[in-house]
Amino acid sequence: MVERKRVLSGMRPTGQLHLGHLLGALTNWRKLQEQHECFFMVADYHALMSEYEHPQRLREWTYQNVTDWLAAGIDPRRCVIFRQSDIPEHVELFTVLSIITPLGWVERVPTYKEQLRELEGRDLATYGFLGYPILQSADILLYKAHAVPVGEDQLPHLELTREIVRRLHFLIKKEIFPEPQALLTQTPKLLGTDGRKMSKSYANTIALSESADAIRTTTQKMFTDPTRIQMSDPGHPDACNVCNYWKFFAPDKAARTWEECATSKRGCVQNKRELAEVLVQVTEPFRAARASLAQKKDASYDEIEQLLQTGADRARAVAEQTMAEVKEAFGLLTRI
Repeated sequence: MVERKRVLSGMRPTGQLHLGHLLGALTNWRKLQEQHECFFMVADYHALMSEYEHPQRLREWTYQNVTDWLAAGIDPRRCVIFRQSDIPEHVELFTVLSIITPLGWVERVPTYKEQLRELEGRDLATYGFLGYPILQSADILLYKAHAVPVGEDQLPHLELTREIVRRLHFLIKKEIFPEPQALLTQTPKLLGTDGRKMSKSYANTIALSESADAIRTTTQKMFTDPTRIQMSDPGHPDACNVCNYWKFFAPDKAARTWEECATSKRGCVQNKRELAEVLVQVTEPFRAARASLAQKKDASYDEIEQLLQTGADRARAVAEQTMAEVKEAFGLLTRI
């Protein structure tokens, strides 16, 4: 029997999950759990690094995000779902890795400055935010993950982890960790409803749990082909955000839709109206999950908390062993 490779991935609970999360992560996670030993983490420490001034909804977002994971088909019987802060070894390994990682390695990670620009209006000039790539490395290494699903823009983060592994092994004169490999995911470039980068800060997302009427209203406001003035004008579907949504969410109908747009047989109003119904259907499982949550909120939160605690028990069994090996290697523990 072929041994399944271990995979670690996670999400920060900073708000409602939207269509970008579905395409960029959840659909891929659902496939990965069938082929690999998957650890899926609610990255609440990472969320706290940018939300520390307003942490009031952190716990609620955790429960709601996990609800959406389950609605997307993430199955706790096939993977380990856990909350980062339930495993103290994350912080322990982060501390050790912070000690041995040169400052210049962290400062050169390109997404650090990008996130500073994107998350405007927040005081992120903190040691924790600068060091979040090292915490990401600790997350990966704690479970000795063989692979991490990433997009191309995240490769520098993973390469930093690999460099830290090499430095650690050089210092302790033994090998503890595998060097994690990238599972490159072809993440579709789904733009926001206004044609800009999809971001909650731009208010241009469609939440997975949004009501059907809200989806219809939002879709009707979506930007279309700016060069098409009248319906009789031929469209340019490759430049139309609405047409791109068809490609992602109803690929079996996309070719016909694009052809009708290009030949003036389909107008933008019809295109958006029909796309809205596709998105309503795609998001129905998430509305149903949230409706169940609303009907028995306390009981449902208790169920999710129990799921997270069960996952934490499984995750910590691995994390404790790894941290014991690290402590022993650095003279912090005499025996495993």
